[in-house]
Amino acid sequence: MLKVSRKFEYGLHAAVYLARKDPDTVVTVKEMSLEIGFSQEFMAKAMQHLKKAGLAVSVQGVKGGYRLAKSPDDITISDIGRATEGLPHLMRCSVDRGKCEIVDTCPHRDYMFTLERKIDMLMAGTTVSALL
Repeated sequence: MLKVSRKFEYGLHAAVYLARKDPDTVVTVKEMSLEIGFSQEFMAKAMQHLKKAGLAVSVQGVKGGYRLAKSPDDITISDIGRATEGLPHLMRCSVDRGKCEIVDTCPHRDYMFTLERKIDMLMAGTTVSALL
């Protein structure tokens, strides 16, 4: 039924993994991938999304890698979702009204929009620290 994307899943695992490390510890994508058990390619893309959103920072050089940009107390699951997927959406019309032929007459559109908001509120109320 409802399923989170692989991008979101990788971003969430990466953020929790980094949160378990000392705040100054820099971790490579390869190290994260091996320890978590995910594809290095997808993990690298997830980290790029987290970096672009200001949730992670990259350190260049021989001892380079990633670390969280903020405290795990200040990063919500919603932040990770928005960084990897954008705004939450359960239906096509949430993203683009023109993609649904019955958007103006849909009897359950309001309910589904309310459900989206509640999911986002739950995610916004949960920090990475809560998952440690």
